[in-house]
Amino acid sequence: MNTVLLIGAGKSATVLIDYLIAEAQNNTWKVMIADANQQQVLAKTNNSPFAEACALDVTNDDERAALIQRASLVISMMPPALHFLVAKDCVQFGKHLLTASYLDEQIKGLEAAITAKQLLFLCEMGLDPGIDHMSAMLLFDKIKAEAGKITSFKSHCGGLIAPESDTNPWHYKISWNPRNVVLAGKAGAVYLQNSQQVKKDYQQLFADCAEVEFAEIGKLAYYPNRDSLSYIPIYQLEDAATFIRTTLRYPAFCNGWQAVVAANLTDETTPVDSSQSFKQWSAAISPYITDANRQQLTYLGLFEDAALPPHAKTSADVLQYLLETKWIMEPADKDMIVMLHEIEYQQNNQLYKTVSSLLVKGDNSLRTAMAKTVGLPLGIAAKLILNGTIQLTGVHIPIQQQVYRPVLAELEKQGILFKEETTTITTLQQS
Repeated sequence: MNTVLLIGAGKSATVLIDYLIAEAQNNTWKVMIADANQQQVLAKTNNSPFAEACALDVTNDDERAALIQRASLVISMMPPALHFLVAKDCVQFGKHLLTASYLDEQIKGLEAAITAKQLLFLCEMGLDPGIDHMSAMLLFDKIKAEAGKITSFKSHCGGLIAPESDTNPWHYKISWNPRNVVLAGKAGAVYLQNSQQVKKDYQQLFADCAEVEFAEIGKLAYYPNRDSLSYIPIYQLEDAATFIRTTLRYPAFCNGWQAVVAANLTDETTPVDSSQSFKQWSAAISPYITDANRQQLTYLGLFEDAALPPHAKTSADVLQYLLETKWIMEPADKDMIVMLHEIEYQQNNQLYKTVSSLLVKGDNSLRTAMAKTVGLPLGIAAKLILNGTIQLTGVHIPIQQQVYRPVLAELEKQGILFKEETTTITTLQQS
């Protein structure tokens, strides 16, 4: 009997847990769900006979190894820095591994051993990265099959609050790991614009964000996401003059967050004086306060006289506390995932533009759109590996047809589907 081990039962795992339990019942599997908080797991499994709730300190080598040895396949929903602990054990004990996180150098370093043992490590199998890769590859297939030459690719994705639950001046609430929200963009970004490499550091990232129109919502702002250039050869788009992957926010967000970044309030290295008030701690933001962001910064609690939380060691800790307090999703709140691909391509002496868009809303603060779009690709891929549909070995991200075609087909059945529109931009002059 196949056994799936899910490590991590946090915000993004809720829908994945439901999916795995349903598939366990259909396929005579067993699902083990391991988390530091065993009660949290029990609350999410609803006493299903197909699920086993396990307490796990993922840094404990013996506890981790004991669970991984019992599994046929492992899904890690831990923070990225902890995946390597799980990955080493999966290699040692011969288990397939799935993650939603970016493929890093540590995992790549295991590739020879993974391939030798005929294992599959499938990374970047969530929303972004994940669904963005798969949906883009499907579009590329269609364009290239008709002899189209892609000249520009822009891929935008954001986890937002749905308009009906938008109740604060940031137009944002937390539906995923709050630490990731605090640290978003720290590495800066590099991308290709009109055949020129553009590099932005962290201090520039949220300034003067460009905007894009999304039919059902209106204008959204975007900032570049990490290293877009590394995906050009992966996507085989070496002829594209523009290539950028971005994160979407409502326009007001970038203005306010730029001030937070400029004041160094996301710093996670310098100790803070815990005897300070929030107002004293945030004093460095004064030069960056404008009429446009004053309400946002006040709402966040930066100017309150209350003392800093005693557990906070750095500014990043203080800011995370404020975000978790002020940007909390109420039980009935709905979040929203928005993804938009903009592709320009030449074909038969014409220049065309294809816009492919995805909008997914959550059901409530537990069954969020974020949990659906991060979790379901992992669950679907796990099923396809166990039933033999996916037969890859080695280290991969989901850019192979045998992965993205069946995964996207099942995502459509789950209500996660794209709308596509193609227009003619211009007729090109023949040379």
